[in-house]
Formats: sequence, C-alpha cells, structure tokens
Amino acid sequence: MSNLDKYNEAFITAFEITQEQLKDEFSYQDIPAWDSVGHMGLIAELEDAFDIMLEMEDIIEFSSYGEGKNILAKYSVEIS
Repeated sequence: MSNLDKYNEAFITAFEITQEQLKDEFSYQDIPAWDSVGHMGLIAELEDAFDIMLEMEDIIEFSSYGEGKNILAKYSVEIS
C-alpha cells in the first residue's frame, strides 16, 4: 500500500467519508465528523499508519488534507 493510500485510508476511516471527498481544500470542520474528537481520531490513525508520533504543534496545525501532507513530510513521510 502506498503512502497516499495509507493517508487516504486514515481520513476515510476516521471520518467515514469517500475518497472522492479528499481534496487538498478538505479542511477542519468541513464535515461534522471533523471536530476536536474526530481530529484526534485522525491523528491516531495517521500515527498508527506511519509509525510516527506527531508533535503537539503539528497536531494543532493539521487543519486540512493538503496541509497534512506538508506536516507528514517533516517526519519523512512523502505523500504524492
């Protein structure tokens, strides 16, 4: 499974959405499920998928699908 597939799967699992909804503009609170609890669920999915621990600053700044790709790059996780 590619990093992009893992990344998408984390969003799909955390928010029960379809892959078609995943665009760089997809952001925090675009859907009711992406609230503070849903956000932490997404972070947990990503940390498990990529075997990383995100720093608190990165968790807070993780505000969109597109921004998440940039944040994961700091952890040597390339999403393309």
